[in-house]
Amino acid sequence: MNRNSFFYIYKVNIYIVLMRFNFYFLLSIIIFSFSCNKNEDLAFSSVHEDVLFFDSILNIRALEVNSNKVIAANYDGKIITVMDNFIDIKQYESKSDSVLFPNFRSLSVVNDSIFSLSIGSPALIFKNGRVVYKEYGSSVFYDSMSFWNETEGIAMGDPVGDCLSIVITRDGGNNWTKLPCSDLPKVKKGEAAFAASNTNISIQGNKCWIATGGIHSNVYFSNDKGYSWKSYKTPIIQGQETTGIYSIDFYNDTLGYAIGGDYTKPLDNFKNKIKTIDGGKSWKVTGESNGPGYRSCVQFIPGSQGKQLVAVGFKGIDISNDYGLSWSHLSDSSYYTIRFVNYNTAYAAGKHKISKLIFK
Repeated sequence: MNRNSFFYIYKVNIYIVLMRFNFYFLLSIIIFSFSCNKNEDLAFSSVHEDVLFFDSILNIRALEVNSNKVIAANYDGKIITVMDNFIDIKQYESKSDSVLFPNFRSLSVVNDSIFSLSIGSPALIFKNGRVVYKEYGSSVFYDSMSFWNETEGIAMGDPVGDCLSIVITRDGGNNWTKLPCSDLPKVKKGEAAFAASNTNISIQGNKCWIATGGIHSNVYFSNDKGYSWKSYKTPIIQGQETTGIYSIDFYNDTLGYAIGGDYTKPLDNFKNKIKTIDGGKSWKVTGESNGPGYRSCVQFIPGSQGKQLVAVGFKGIDISNDYGLSWSHLSDSSYYTIRFVNYNTAYAAGKHKISKLIFK
């Protein structure tokens, strides 16, 4: 073989190798792009319900998922853990406070620690069954709890004085401190909150949003893990003690959604769903006069780029596949609260049951 022939074959082989590389590189980009966007393009139209635990003792408004465990806080002081076919029930109480059956409406799970918070006076925060915070008073009523990270958490409740009740931990939940009203925006007369689904609080990174309801329904915002606060008005239906925001969720720093209405008029769907695209500074009514009426919990579907939401309440399960503009009713099954674990799987709880939901 002469020298020119050798270099010609060499160049051809290099060209073939480069062509193959470009083909597989382009193919990998296409596959990666498709896999990244597959959840965004889904439009669910049905839901399959698998009841994991059914019992007349259940009346659950606080539920979390930790690894392969579903953990729920019941109204009678019981903490219920469901894992595969195993069900564990622990009874919490505080005999020193004469509280044998604390009514839990709030729950957080951080690593192996379970935090539960009771409504009414005395308000009691339990960490793995041990009381780590207590508060007495005729106006004391806590509604929701959440954590920014392993050490910093927040719980909120109805106003005592002229501000919301907000307690914060900075040491992993061993100690909690109530913020003074001087550090918080003033509430308006008749403004409170609803312990409906443990979703009055939404957290993204260092940011936190708190929703209120009643005669006035506003959103309170902190961008520094509760050190400073601002308040923003909302256009959701309000004016009665039973109206306003019952649940709020943020997909990222800017996109958020809130739902509620009036639980005494559960079919009314006028001004009961609102949306923000600027981090809660301004809100607009969406899904007006269509979709669900009163619902106690709304959650973004993970991996949907904020396009899909699910709302639950005692009148059923509803879904939006277009950023909350329109809604479809999937089921009449009653639930108070829901948490997603991936783009089509969630766990929900309410009266008498804890269920696994598969969206299709």
